[in-house]
Amino acid sequence: MTGGAITGTKRENPGRNLPQGHPEVPEPRIGLLLINLGTPDGTDYRSMRRYLGEFLSDRRVIELSPWLWQPLLQGVILTTRPSRSGRNYAKIWNRERDESPLRTITRAQAEGLGARFADGEGVVVDWAMRYGSPSIGARLEALAEQGCRRILLAPLYPQYSAATTATACDQAFRALMTQRWQPAVRTLPAYHDDPGYVDALAESVRQGLERLDWEPEVLLASFHGLPKENLAKGDPYHCHCQKTARLLREALGWPEQRLRIVFQSRFGPKEWLQPYADVTVAELARQGVTRLAMISPGFAADCVETLEELDIGLRETFLEAGGERFAYLPCLNDAPGSLDLLERLTRRELAGWLAA
Repeated sequence: MTGGAITGTKRENPGRNLPQGHPEVPEPRIGLLLINLGTPDGTDYRSMRRYLGEFLSDRRVIELSPWLWQPLLQGVILTTRPSRSGRNYAKIWNRERDESPLRTITRAQAEGLGARFADGEGVVVDWAMRYGSPSIGARLEALAEQGCRRILLAPLYPQYSAATTATACDQAFRALMTQRWQPAVRTLPAYHDDPGYVDALAESVRQGLERLDWEPEVLLASFHGLPKENLAKGDPYHCHCQKTARLLREALGWPEQRLRIVFQSRFGPKEWLQPYADVTVAELARQGVTRLAMISPGFAADCVETLEELDIGLRETFLEAGGERFAYLPCLNDAPGSLDLLERLTRRELAGWLAA
C-alpha cells in the first residue's frame, strides 16, 4: 500500500504557450509531506526482516562502524528478531486494513490536515515513512509530478533527535539529489515546547482521565529512549523531553511526583537515558502504587511502541508486580485537537508561500 496526495490534482497552466512536444507543466503548487518513522508491510518474517534491516542499518540509529555492526546485524539480529517483532506487531495489527496502526493513523492525519486547506491555497498534503512504505522518495516524486515547486517536510517528532528528525530529513535530501529540478524546501522544526502542542497534550490527558472510573496515583510520561552517549554528543532530545514533561505538568497544575518522566525501548549493552520505563513501573507497584496511567508525548501516532510495549507489556509488568489498575492514554493521533495543532504548525511554516 502506498501513500497518496490528499488534495490537489494535476492540471496544465492555462494560457501557457509551450513548444510542440514540450512536457505538460502542472500548475505550481505547495507540497506538505508528513513523515513518520516507519512500518513493516506485514507481520511475516520476510516483511519484518526487510523493515528491520532498513531501520537498523541507518547510521543515525546505530552509530557503529558498519564493519562491526553489519556482521552482527545480518548474521544474528536479523535471524532472530524479525519473528519476535512480528509477533508483537500481530498483537496490534489493523486487520481490517491489513496494515499497522501507524500507517492507518498517519494516513488519517494527512487526510484530515488536507481538508483544512482551501482549494485556492494550492496545498497538496501527502505522507510518507522513513523506513518501509510509502517511501519518502516516492512521495516527493509524486508531489513534483503535481507541480509542487515548494515543499514543507514535516517530520512528526515533537522532540528533536538525530535518530528521528534528522534521519527523516536526510532521506528526503537524498531523494532530492536525484531530481534535476529541485523544489524549494523547508523543514518543520521540533515543537516540544510549542504552546499549542502542550495544550493539546493537556487536553488529551484530561479527556483520557475522564473516561476512567478511577483516578491514577501516578501518570508516567514515557518517551522513546536513546543511548546516554547521544546526550554527551550534543543531541538535544533528552532536554526536549524534560521540557515537554515540565510544561505539561504545569499546564495540568500537578505536583512533580504525580507526573513523572521515563524512557522506554532500550536494547543492547549500552547505558540508555534513565529512568527506564519497565524498571520504574515495577518499582512503583512494589512501593504500593496500585493505580497507574501512562502517556507517550513523543509519539504523534500510536504504534507498536505504545500499543504493544506500553499498553500490553508494561500493563503486565505492573499487574504482576502488585499493581491493580493500569491505563494507557492514547497519543494525539488524528483527533480534532491533533489536527488543529498540525494545521497551526504547518501554516506557520508555510507563511509567505501561502500568500504568494
